[in-house]
Parts: sequence; structure tokens; C-alpha cells
Amino acid sequence: MAGIFPRVFAHMGTLSARIHFDRPMQPIQTITITADKQMVLAALREHLPDGPSWSAVKKMLRSRRVAIGGVLCVDEGRQLSYGEMITIWDHPLPPPPTDKDVNITYVDADLVVVEKPSGMVTLRRRSDLNWSWARKNLQPTLDECVPRLIGKHAADQKGSAHKHQKLPQLWSVHRIDRDTSGLLAFARNTESRTKIIQQFANHAAVRKYFALIPGSIEDQTVTSYFIRDRGDGLRGSATDTPSEQATAQRAVTHFRTLRKVGAFSELECRLETGRTNQIRIHLAELGHPICGDIKYRGPFGEPPIVDSSKIRRLALHAADLRFEHPTTGKLLQFQTQWPADMRRFLDRLESQ
Repeated sequence: MAGIFPRVFAHMGTLSARIHFDRPMQPIQTITITADKQMVLAALREHLPDGPSWSAVKKMLRSRRVAIGGVLCVDEGRQLSYGEMITIWDHPLPPPPTDKDVNITYVDADLVVVEKPSGMVTLRRRSDLNWSWARKNLQPTLDECVPRLIGKHAADQKGSAHKHQKLPQLWSVHRIDRDTSGLLAFARNTESRTKIIQQFANHAAVRKYFALIPGSIEDQTVTSYFIRDRGDGLRGSATDTPSEQATAQRAVTHFRTLRKVGAFSELECRLETGRTNQIRIHLAELGHPICGDIKYRGPFGEPPIVDSSKIRRLALHAADLRFEHPTTGKLLQFQTQWPADMRRFLDRLESQ
């Protein structure tokens, strides 16, 4: 099964068609959890006004109006930890992406490259691996969807006798944020994994993203040192010198403006390093947080910058991925444009 994967999984528009940007969402209640191991339904009953019934909070969850830490929650068995934040929204959040929203771009015996939809987590958390299939399937992760798609295609090629064959195993080589869409690679064996990870570590691989921000910035390179807690529990750049932050990680992002879109700018963001939330943090610290980013809304310690775009997803897309094939050494290059939902949104901004 070498070469370009047949485009039978080109369903990126499926999820996009279900998301509407013309109705800005507003949080109507925020709850901060003050105890460990409380179940989400019990927390909603305890903290919401008038102590709603069990059926009422279950309906709230099923109607996709509950988020925990900014992530949609539809799992009635979700256990909460101290400090976690529940947000109740006035409109339903977009439904969780599923297998049909994932597009496989390339696959061979050593690796697979996919387009991830916004809203899907790359890897299942280790603590959740023992969940039942039914519970996992409420919000499937990319590392669960991709083997099923590859296995389904292989079975379809071989005939009905192979419908229940063992699913292929994948190894993670890098991640993109849950709310970011775009290109991501998995290895299909440990040797390939080691070689691809080494390319990322040596900055030999190229990763470029599209981002939409309010206003405009000069083309520039941003270098800072990330710490796990900048003072509010979120990652951010250290204000001390690197020598005073022994655990700080160097983060380097190159920004280039592609075009102006009304009161906004479309950027190309090239990663030199690949720290968690790196592009989002650097742009927020520049005072131009990415449209749709509910987590990083500006420089730490300053009032959050209002998102006037009213977009209902993070406007960040992994658009360009290049690295050498771990076996042949051939340069592989994959490029993709904004998904359909973002293209429609950008078209509306241009027409205003």
C-alpha cells in the first residue's frame, strides 16, 4: 500500500458544513471546581442556579453546551479535578469530529500523513486508554480514527473475509493542537518514528501554518523561553533570563504576512521549534491573539483582547509539512489550503 493514498477519504468539508460562523457564541456561566474527583453532572447540579434536576443537566450535556477547559464535554462519566473550569454556552458547540472528517493524504509501509479537522485531539490521554469503545467513540481521537480508516480501506481492497483484521499500529512523531486543523504525520514502525522525530529535533523538517489575527504585525522572528506556568496556570514566555529559568524551553517562530483581510491579517507562521501552543502564545504576547483562540487572548497580566472576528473555531491551520522519507531519504512535501469552513469565513471578511 505505497504511494499516495486514494482520495476516498477526502471528507474535510463534512464537519465544516456543520459549523456556522454567523451566530457569535457567548458563555452564560463559568464554574471553577474546588474539589477533586467530582463528576461533571454532580458539579453542574451543585453550582448552577436553582439546583437543576439530573435530567436537566444530562440534557445540557447532550445538547453540546458544556465545555471543560475549553473542550466540549459530552461524557456523563467525566471526572473533574481541582481547579478545572466548566463553561456553559448559550448555543451548542460544534459536534465532535469523527472518522469521516479525517482526510488521509499519504500512506505507505513506514508512515501516514493526514489532515486533522479542528476540534479533534491528536492522541488519547494515557489515563483514558482503558475506556470502553462506546465511551471513546463519543469524542474519537486522531490516533483512533486513522487506523480504522486504513484498516477499512485495506479490507475493502481484500474483500469481506478481511473485515475483522487487526488494525494497524501508529507511532506519534509530533502533534498539533486540538483546535488546529491541518497536516500531521504518524510513523508506522519504531524505526521510522525514531528517524522522523530526529528530523524534527534537528529542525530539518519544515512546518508552516496559516493564522488569522486582528490588525497587522511586521514580518519578524520571535524568540523566547517558555515556562509551564507563567503565573495563571498557562504556558508562556519567561520574563527572567534563560539562566534563571533552568527548565525553560527555547521557542522560535518566524512570521510573514500573506495578505490583509479587512481588519485582519493572514499570516504564514514557520516553526523552528515545536513547543506546545507556540504560535498561539507568541502572537498573543505580541498583542495580536489568533482569531477564535479562547485560551490565549493577549499578553499575560493585561486585560483579555476582545475577539471581534466572532469566529467559532481557532483560525490556525497546519498548511505545509516537509521531511525526508525515513527509508528512501526522498524529500516528501505536503501542502493544503484552509478547509472549507475557513475559506467561507475569509470570503465573508473580504466582502465586508
